[in-house]
Amino acid sequence: MSDPKRDFAEEVVRRLVDEGHTALWAGGCVRDFLLGRRPKDYDVATSAKPEEVRRVFGPRRTLSVGESFGVIVVLGPKGAGQIEVATFRTDGSYGDGRRPDSVEFSTPELDAQRRDFTINGMFYDPQRQQVLDFVDGERDLAAGIIRAIGRPQARMEEDKLRMLRAVRFAATFDFQLDEVTADAVREMAGQLPVVSAERVGQELRRMLVDPHRHRALQLCREVSLLPQVFPELSSVTDCDEDWQRLLSRLRLLTGPDSLDGPATSPDFPLALAAVLTGIADLKSLASVEVKSLVLACGLRLRLSNEETGATEWLMLHRDTLQNASQRTAAELKRTLAEPLARDLIELMRVRSLADGQPPSDAIFCAEYLRHTASEVLNPPSLISGHDLIQAGLRPGPRFKQMLDTIRDAQLNGEIATRDEALALAGRVMS
Repeated sequence: MSDPKRDFAEEVVRRLVDEGHTALWAGGCVRDFLLGRRPKDYDVATSAKPEEVRRVFGPRRTLSVGESFGVIVVLGPKGAGQIEVATFRTDGSYGDGRRPDSVEFSTPELDAQRRDFTINGMFYDPQRQQVLDFVDGERDLAAGIIRAIGRPQARMEEDKLRMLRAVRFAATFDFQLDEVTADAVREMAGQLPVVSAERVGQELRRMLVDPHRHRALQLCREVSLLPQVFPELSSVTDCDEDWQRLLSRLRLLTGPDSLDGPATSPDFPLALAAVLTGIADLKSLASVEVKSLVLACGLRLRLSNEETGATEWLMLHRDTLQNASQRTAAELKRTLAEPLARDLIELMRVRSLADGQPPSDAIFCAEYLRHTASEVLNPPSLISGHDLIQAGLRPGPRFKQMLDTIRDAQLNGEIATRDEALALAGRVMS
């Protein structure tokens, strides 16, 4: 089956080579290609200068988003995305701990030396079908090792986020972290806060939605990064039993429909809730304390309002459906009608299993949800506050309580019409 992104990546290389330049696939796409995975994106490195890249592809198909660093974005046809084309370069000092203060155009051999890890430092010539490896990346890829290129401290000093990326690569690829590289991360872990919260948050998103999320967190602890990314977990790490229970939850976690079919990946709020419930359960946090915990974490990591809100809802409702088979229909329907109900069921499932208990409540709720039509689960309300006023009832603090009582009676199947709802309201108010 044709891959439009790969076809476009081959075209970019061919066009540059036809103009007399060297052009190669570079970085993560080479790594993924050699692992037999379909790359999500392709990057091209070339001897062509930025102005020459723009001349080859034309001003309408190029964006100058990083020209001072030798990077030009080339826009592909529909479905092919875009490709960053970077001139081979060496980097000067990194004053801000993220970007080089200056660059000097160079050769493939020197360009490879500036990259982060050996498995990301290879090039591939799609025309000759040849790997160009100046950093022993193929060796480490075959051995399953994440190793910094050159002196690890120098690579981490250039961009402190590379410490967290080393952990993510080791976890997501299920590789080992080279001990010298790991030692450098431990030595420099306290410097991670200089990285913007947004970048740290993005790395955590990638870690926590990956099936190896439990190993990512364990590696963070081993290289002293855990206090930097999840300071809230200090109470959990104090006891190995609590820590292992948390890792077990993360290992068992899948997507929200795991009880109904093949395992899928969880969304970030569900994965984050699985982490933070380890704290909430251990400390028996009240609702206000849960809200404070989630808010502090969300602010620190610059999470979106949607992410923070979803995580908070899952945390606040983590025990709502305990003893589900003994709950009233109204109690079940009110919670299971919520958009995050399936995520909540998955959170219930992994909490039970990690605690050594059968996931009976999760299974019951999943079955209830499967066999209850949406119009039965969440039918239109029979009356509103306006209807109560029209019926001659005076607004007051009891209005919400009355509406809740009527809604419960509807969900429990005790009433089914507007007249029955108004009659119940009259009896309640009398």
